[in-house]
Amino acid sequence: MCGIAGAWQAGVGREAWEALLDSMGSALRHRGPDDAGTWCDPDAGIGVVSRRLAIIDVSPLGHQPMTSASERFVVAYNGELYNFQDLRQELERLGHRFRGHSDTEVLLAAVDQWGIREAIPRFNGMFAFALWDREHRRLHLVRDRVGEKPLYYGWAGGAFVFGSELKALRVHPAVTADVDRDALALFLRHGYVPAPYSIYRGIAKLVPGSILTIDQRTTRAGQTPVPERYWSAKEAAEQGARDPFTGNEADAADRLDHLLRDAVRRRMVADVPLGAFLSGGIDSSTVVAMMQAQSSRPVKTFSIGFHEAGYDEAVHARAVARHLGTDHTELYVSSDQALGVIPRLPALYDEPFADSSQIPTFLVSELARRHVTVSLSGDGGDELFGGYNRYFLGRKIWRAIGWVPRRARASVASGLTLLSPATWSAVLGRVSAGVADVTHPGDKLHKLAGILDSPDADSMYLGLVSHWPQPATIVEGATEPPTALVDRSQWAELSDFTARMMYLDLVTYLPDDILVKLDRASMGVSLEARVPLLDHRVVEFAWRLPLSMKIAGDTGKPALRRVLDRYVPRKLIDRPKMGFGVPIDAWLRDPLREWAESLLDERRLRKEGFFRPEPIRARWQEHLSGRRNWQYLLWDVLMFQAWLDQ
Repeated sequence: MCGIAGAWQAGVGREAWEALLDSMGSALRHRGPDDAGTWCDPDAGIGVVSRRLAIIDVSPLGHQPMTSASERFVVAYNGELYNFQDLRQELERLGHRFRGHSDTEVLLAAVDQWGIREAIPRFNGMFAFALWDREHRRLHLVRDRVGEKPLYYGWAGGAFVFGSELKALRVHPAVTADVDRDALALFLRHGYVPAPYSIYRGIAKLVPGSILTIDQRTTRAGQTPVPERYWSAKEAAEQGARDPFTGNEADAADRLDHLLRDAVRRRMVADVPLGAFLSGGIDSSTVVAMMQAQSSRPVKTFSIGFHEAGYDEAVHARAVARHLGTDHTELYVSSDQALGVIPRLPALYDEPFADSSQIPTFLVSELARRHVTVSLSGDGGDELFGGYNRYFLGRKIWRAIGWVPRRARASVASGLTLLSPATWSAVLGRVSAGVADVTHPGDKLHKLAGILDSPDADSMYLGLVSHWPQPATIVEGATEPPTALVDRSQWAELSDFTARMMYLDLVTYLPDDILVKLDRASMGVSLEARVPLLDHRVVEFAWRLPLSMKIAGDTGKPALRRVLDRYVPRKLIDRPKMGFGVPIDAWLRDPLREWAESLLDERRLRKEGFFRPEPIRARWQEHLSGRRNWQYLLWDVLMFQAWLDQ
């Protein structure tokens, strides 16, 4: 696991190259504290740097950047190939010889043998790498299928720059780091900046499953070619719909069990201590159960707890760990400890990022790093197997309202907003048992009112996942650009509304929120996080499963639950879904109030010139009064302001 960076530009001498690359690498030291290396060819105008977190072959034979045995290719590589041992055996049969036993060396030999476009589909892993072809003077930037590892790129003056994080690009003297107001509008809608955009004008994120190839012709013209897809979630979803799994539930559980066990086994290969995050939920419990079933010693597991009611999952994790016999470590975090993370967030995430579960994710990563260097995570299960409440609530809502003429729905929406959210919450009191996620029912009714006017179910979904509904009216001088959520030409052809929601989450929310959160939190403490549920074989199989094996009434993940039943008693798992969050709404009214007030000061907002202060100040006052819970919208603005401040 590493951090990588580099540039392609003419007219730079060797000493200047070394100084530049050292500076870019130093900005990524947290991603790779064990080793650092640079490589440059001043005549070709290319230079790359790698910061290494040694996981496989911790000896100097794993040093990067690494040159292939043929000396044709040079790679700076961030990630892991989980099938590198299988590939190595195949390559040895073809005559290749290896000096060490790193997966980086196998990657280079595979490219030497098959060429980059034939080699990459053979890789099972998470990765983002820069590969320089010395023979043809071409630079290839490559990102893994689902987007576990990040890679930014763009033009700055006459330099083409790239790197794992924006902080490495900012080191380059030609990078002006101008805020892209259009991307800022997207951030206010989603709480993250979706790919291919970044918060900086002229800098992009490489989209998952793609290769970007730059050659001398394009560099001379200052052009950026369109990335080429080598794997597509769209094609995987459509292929799954064309070729559905035809077995029964038991057959599906057998197949899924086999795939997941192999995915977990491959991610347990490491030359350093390894463990797992354990929340006690379905996804992490499945991963840990399969780890323990394939381990001769107790697996190290980690969880954090909170004293605040409604936010503590540690007790559930403890019960699962006890049943499985893991070596379990838990830490109960005080509100002061959690609040202490907030000043670190702008540097950790490097780009405005407003998923408040970034705080506990960092805390559990920090806890795990005290004991291990690699930790497996259960991320991805919600998107693949139907875990989010919106999947079954969204279809229920649309079935209930979709047949009603739109004008009538608008009238109902108007009626719902006659009472304030606080009044609605007081009137409703306790909701009926079995309905998930019922905190702040008044706010949810007002959100429902906001989506009743949706012309179709897909537009309703956009409303459900939006924070600020019209963000371009909040950001001065912004026009909200198209994304995969609104550009229907990017959608998979799926007839079912719930399947479309799951697909859109897979290509937007998962890579741009969930995996960003995991990558920055873990790498911020030099911990490698691996995600077995996102093995591409599991992803492709999940899309073959009928929807009835993912959503059953008000219950999600029946297929995954059936697998987990083989390892953990259902009574330890069966409970309403709990988000991995912290009480931001209450914190903003008390311990964070002074901090937030300084960032939301009207004079400050006007001086900086990014936001219209009036709607922000109005929501801030409503939140403080308790009339509304605007935590998500306010946290978006606060995270941008804190990032801008730094």
